[in-house]
Amino acid sequence: MVGSVVTPEDVLQSLMNDGTIDSFRVKIINQLKGNVRFSALIFQEELKSNTITMVEQSKVLNTPGAEKQSKRELFDALRRDLESQVLEKASKAVWELILNNNGLGKEISEVVEKVYRRLSGIELPPPPPPPPPPMALAADENSVREGDGLKDSEMGESSARKRTFREMNAQDSRETAVNGAGVHHPVA
Repeated sequence: MVGSVVTPEDVLQSLMNDGTIDSFRVKIINQLKGNVRFSALIFQEELKSNTITMVEQSKVLNTPGAEKQSKRELFDALRRDLESQVLEKASKAVWELILNNNGLGKEISEVVEKVYRRLSGIELPPPPPPPPPPMALAADENSVREGDGLKDSEMGESSARKRTFREMNAQDSRETAVNGAGVHHPVA
């Protein structure tokens, strides 16, 4: 697909094919059920109480002769009468989750962006470099090799690494102390 225009339909098709849409659907349902967020639990209770109120005030149940109808007839009439109102409230809650810039909405945006970039052939920016490890203190004698000042973790790379000016001066100072103060032996 590199070089061609990637449409929203292409991205959606890719998300459907790899199961991402189903995964997000499950996450949305769980959040609406209140398994993940306290506010979703409040919404669930609010939706439940609103639905009960709508059913109690429904024209279907308050129509004379409603008590003579079968349960199936009453249920079908209630569904036709109230379904759109209940679904509208649920739809608003789902969109709030999807558009939330902190939780699930952020995750959805990141996944869509990643799929779009992959389909477009756009390179993802490299991840930021990890922070440098804290400097080891010279007092930790177990981790410093005597003679060259390298930590045990650096010993494997020491032969391929150039010594710094500071390391060379430190080594010269140690050799001077071992050989005698300022005494240089001629090389034969």
